Amino acid sequence: MRQQLKLALAQLNPVVGDIAGNLNRARGARAKAAKLGSDVVVFSELFITGYPPEDLVLKPAFQAAARAAVETLGRDTQDGGPAVIIGAPWVEEDSLFNSAVHLDGGAVRAVRHKVDLPNYGVFDEKRLFAAGPMPGPIDVRGVRIGVPICEDIWREDICECLEESGAEILVVPNGSPFTTTKQERRLNVAVARVTESALPLVYLNQTGGQDELVFDGASFVLNGDRSLALQLPGWEETVGLSEWVRDGDGWNCEPGACATLEEGEEAKYLACVLGLRDYVAKNRFAGVVLGLSGGIDSALCAAIAADALGAEKVHCVMMPYRYTSDRSLRDARACAEALGVRYDIVPIEQPVSGFGAALEDLFHEAVPDVTEENIQSRARGTILMAISNKFGDMVLTTGNKSEVSVGYATLYGDMNGGFNPIKDLYKTEVFALARYRNETRPKGCLGPDGAVIPDTILTKPPSAELREGQTDQDSLPPYDQLDDILRCLIEEEMAVKDIIARGHEAQTVEHVQHLLYIAEYKRRQAAPGVRISPKHFGRDRRYPITNAFRDGT
Repeated sequence: MRQQLKLALAQLNPVVGDIAGNLNRARGARAKAAKLGSDVVVFSELFITGYPPEDLVLKPAFQAAARAAVETLGRDTQDGGPAVIIGAPWVEEDSLFNSAVHLDGGAVRAVRHKVDLPNYGVFDEKRLFAAGPMPGPIDVRGVRIGVPICEDIWREDICECLEESGAEILVVPNGSPFTTTKQERRLNVAVARVTESALPLVYLNQTGGQDELVFDGASFVLNGDRSLALQLPGWEETVGLSEWVRDGDGWNCEPGACATLEEGEEAKYLACVLGLRDYVAKNRFAGVVLGLSGGIDSALCAAIAADALGAEKVHCVMMPYRYTSDRSLRDARACAEALGVRYDIVPIEQPVSGFGAALEDLFHEAVPDVTEENIQSRARGTILMAISNKFGDMVLTTGNKSEVSVGYATLYGDMNGGFNPIKDLYKTEVFALARYRNETRPKGCLGPDGAVIPDTILTKPPSAELREGQTDQDSLPPYDQLDDILRCLIEEEMAVKDIIARGHEAQTVEHVQHLLYIAEYKRRQAAPGVRISPKHFGRDRRYPITNAFRDGT
């Protein structure tokens, strides 16, 4: 009977659709695991295709390419190196499954299918996959390993079935995206399954960004007594080794390195950085360009971009008009200089005047209003898109969740862009992250040390500067009030009367609710952006555009 086992955790960053590249990544990780003396190396959920593949996985040619890559990796295992457990889509009897495939001795040895297919929030696996049967363990080098896949451990019966059918260790491949509360929830679920089964558990998660989702890694191992034996770091690729010894009738993981996981502002900031970095890199953009207005939102986006890509790949453009203050001009330049990014000034007086001249006959009897303000914003959006087209950099849009929630943004203007790193951050969170970044440069960030956002940006009243003396609070409640109301409406789905009971004025709450609903059509046209919360616009919260409902007092 085997008494020792070395199991490697390949916490990697796959690319959706890059099957050949993911195969090479798996080969590289297996080679590292071999150098560590590993008996088996485990990869994350659907690793060979990247996760989540969405409807791409329904394409027969894609399914065939994925299977061929897994079988190629299987042939590699005849070299006597580590066995493999890898996630892949798998077709059996005309049904498509989300599966874990065991490779050893040059061939596919076993396949286990995901049973519990999540169908909420960002997940819609029931439209893609068939549910597998209740699983039994896999014999891996003489050890009976149960392989529940991701959501399979969020209910009791699947791990119970594995324990009753003889599993000795639970190994869980995951594609678990980050939110601010996810790390604690994962650990609590894993502890519950260990408590019920008395089996040790290996939790392996991928890292990296995929469109709007970010994956934080943070893989771990729990022993049967619920003690933490190994904790891999968050937000980075690594191949970690867990070393196991049979202790009586069960297995025990020897104590290993336990990384400290980032929390709060640090975790949010790293999510924004990684999400932007991978979106730009995986979509093969040379760099990014953004409008730097001298305000807090664009300043934070510029800092995130410099930290994600390096200052040399960030191009900031100030586009002043007659309402742009000298203070904003100074603040924008100071921010660009602190970050070390390219900075240009492109005035918009001529294009705005040109639009005015073109519309003069139509507008000659109309009173100037928000229309003229929006023309300024759209002139800026057009200039940024022209720079993007000419030089190949992707436009970053810089609107925060507070503004986008209530429609305080201009379609085809400041909403122009390919990606928004702060899309899921409320305005109060934007200020908090800006202060945090001035105090600390987080791990892996490529921007400069020290304060990168001038204090004058942090302290001045926010303003779009589209008319004389304008501030955001001319149109909106103070952001601390607005953000609390929005969180209640969006994240908590609270009734208006309950929000009022928190101390907010009824008229303000009902007005914010109205603005939230009527701005849905704008959000449907917004750029993708990093998901931070469990109620991200687009991935999680899907409200109808045509909507007559209002919850009133």
